[in-house]
Amino acid sequence: MAELDFRPHPACTLEELRHVHALLQLEQKEDQAQFKLKNAQASIQERQRRGLAWYPVTITQEDIGFGGKWVLELERPAHHHGLHLFQVGKNASLFGTAAAHGMDPPTLQGVVTGVRRNKLQLSTTQEDLPDWLEGGGRLGIDLSFDEVSYREMDHALGQVIGARGNRLAELRDVLLGAAPARFRAPQADDLFYPSPLDDSQLAAVRHVITAQDVAIIHGPPGTGKTTTLVQAILETIRRERRVLVCAPSNTAVDLLTERLAARGVSVIRMGNPSRVSDLLLQHTLDAQVMAHPGYSRMRALRQTAGQLRESAHQPLRRSGHDERQQRQLLKEEARQMFQQADALERDITDQVLESVQIITCTLVGASHRSLRQLSFDTVFIDEAAQALEPGCWIPIAKGQRVVLAGDHHQLPPTVKSEKAAREGLRETLFEKCIQRQPATARMLTVQYRMHWQIMQFSSEQFYGGRLQAHPSVRDAGLEAFDLAFAPDLPVEFLDTAGFGFVETTLPEGRSTANPEEADLLLQRLVQLLQLGDSAAHAQGPHPTGRLSIGVIAPYRAQINYLNDAIEDQEQLQGLMQQRLLSVGTVDAFQGQERDVIAISLTRSNRSGDIGFLSDIRRMNVGMTRARRKLLLVGDSSTLGAHPFFRQLLAYVQRIGGYRTAWEIADRG
Repeated sequence: MAELDFRPHPACTLEELRHVHALLQLEQKEDQAQFKLKNAQASIQERQRRGLAWYPVTITQEDIGFGGKWVLELERPAHHHGLHLFQVGKNASLFGTAAAHGMDPPTLQGVVTGVRRNKLQLSTTQEDLPDWLEGGGRLGIDLSFDEVSYREMDHALGQVIGARGNRLAELRDVLLGAAPARFRAPQADDLFYPSPLDDSQLAAVRHVITAQDVAIIHGPPGTGKTTTLVQAILETIRRERRVLVCAPSNTAVDLLTERLAARGVSVIRMGNPSRVSDLLLQHTLDAQVMAHPGYSRMRALRQTAGQLRESAHQPLRRSGHDERQQRQLLKEEARQMFQQADALERDITDQVLESVQIITCTLVGASHRSLRQLSFDTVFIDEAAQALEPGCWIPIAKGQRVVLAGDHHQLPPTVKSEKAAREGLRETLFEKCIQRQPATARMLTVQYRMHWQIMQFSSEQFYGGRLQAHPSVRDAGLEAFDLAFAPDLPVEFLDTAGFGFVETTLPEGRSTANPEEADLLLQRLVQLLQLGDSAAHAQGPHPTGRLSIGVIAPYRAQINYLNDAIEDQEQLQGLMQQRLLSVGTVDAFQGQERDVIAISLTRSNRSGDIGFLSDIRRMNVGMTRARRKLLLVGDSSTLGAHPFFRQLLAYVQRIGGYRTAWEIADRG
């Protein structure tokens, strides 16, 4: 009997996209409402703490930018070096002190076009700056709601829905499973670049090369997804003139840019790199434009035009017809020179982009005005399993072929509207394609990060038991790091059931803490470190001085308690000051790894309620951050109500990693 074809009809595909479009609009409304709610009553200090404001700032430079609009360079005090959310392309509002009691402060709207250390560049929408900037009052800058991303996603969805009889329509139908993906026959000698890739990685690279429409690199934790993707990009540019490489986060784009630049290929990073490094900065579009021979002429034109416009705005000595006419002539001359400078800038930018092999940017960055007229043979999207589907369509609309890389068993994209998430917005294009077109995917199967016992449960639960630990890490527990830690358990579950620990939910929110469980976890970490302290090491550095430790908890309230408790532990506080110990949620550790990962599962109640611990993908990420030891602390009577944790408990018992809290408490 012939196998039935369950591919959706193209008409169903369009209906599905219209549904995604409606969910995106729902998400935008919810996002905007939350943004307003968080900022309406927040003080400047609170907005600074959240990374949404700089205050105070000073204007260190005024310049004329594209289209004759003012560009301001703002600087915050050097000691204000905290994390923030400003980045290129974000809307921002420069504000001054209120003119009178009860009045809103005056504001100047703009777009962030550059961020580096404590300096920020704001491109305004004004040809004339407001008088209040010269008033001597203190200034600050707020991040405005990000309408740009939603506008570009909305536009991209419209393009995809409206595509008929073109390449975008074909890619749409393949990605959503309405048409089969095509592959050409592989060649025996089709790889050029020498590399140390393993067999599964090489198979993925060959798969990318042979794909005519879509290819997926499925990279479970520690399997070298980024290394494989870089190799696939290098092989692709041997065959194609220019490719676009994207990711939803600036951090991921930066990493790919650095890796590609290190391989000696020509690459330009569009937008603002989040990592401040000379290597990245020299590969930005701004740096490449400034290095162009025509840049000095363009700058001179802008400066002269600015001087002419300033002269035209000088107070008139007399108000006669000749003076007004002279002023009008100066304005017109300035306008024409600005137009010449803009045309020269466009020409320089076009020349720079035409000469490059690889352009890297975020998904929304692919809508940059400099890229609007460009098309690409292949579009690569990394972290595609963490990207909203509408965002992925922005770069895909520019390509003839698509390569997605990621892992749908790790963190999903963030969706703020619970209704939109429930109705499908959290389902990514990566998930849809890998489920509907399994032939498009190649999974990497050798992992290079963790001891096999740390890997095995994840492999069984999420990857069909196909993962293999490379010999270099297979048995590399803490005792392989240093014999002072022998004997040790690579995976250890401390069961607090029957110990009387009870979770506490904060009345002001939905965050949960379990202070006694947190104390037990820290007590076990101190015991572990004391093994290293007790060993006499006449030669070489102290083992605990080189061990990296990550402490993870699912709730902010538990994170806050852990941070406070660590201050009372001299040894742990010392490790934190040396940046060898860090505490955070699963999201904070995404893409990272540590020698030791300790997870406080927090939930302990009679009803078996485990909250969003039931999102097992988060647990997959948390557990697979560990290289040498995974320490889990939790209440089996609460956790065991969920099938995933029931199987986890059975696994740790099978490998001899189960212990009760009584064993640790007795030793304390």
